[in-house]
Amino acid sequence: MSVKVRKRTDKKKVVRFKRKRKIRSTVEGSSERPRLCIFRSNTNVYAQLIDDQKGHTLASASTKDAELKDQKSTVEGAKQVGALLAKRAQAKKIESVVFDRNGYLYHGRVKALADAAREAGLKF
Repeated sequence: MSVKVRKRTDKKKVVRFKRKRKIRSTVEGSSERPRLCIFRSNTNVYAQLIDDQKGHTLASASTKDAELKDQKSTVEGAKQVGALLAKRAQAKKIESVVFDRNGYLYHGRVKALADAAREAGLKF
C-alpha cells in the first residue's frame, strides 16, 4: 500500500487501516457467532453485528438511533450504544460474538462500548 502521506491525520489513517487489515485477516463472523464491528467518528459511534458468510447485517445501533438521539460521541454515548446493541442481539437470539475493533485502539469509546455490551449479556 503506497500512499502519499501529506498530514499527520493522513498518516494516522494509514496506520489504522494497516491495523484493520491485520485484524480482519483473522476475524470472521458467522450466523452463529457474528462479528461485532465498531466505527467511531468525531460526532457519532456506530456498532453492528455482521454475518460475513452471507454478507448480512443482523443488528445495528448508533448514537443516531431514535432511542439515543440526544447522545453524542462520548464514552457515555458509547456505553448506551453497546447496551442497545446487546439488547437487539438478544432479541434475535444472538449470545456470542467476535469482536472487531476496526483498527481502533482498545481504549476510551471502543472499550466503553465493548464493556457495556458484555454487561448487557453478549459473550466475547
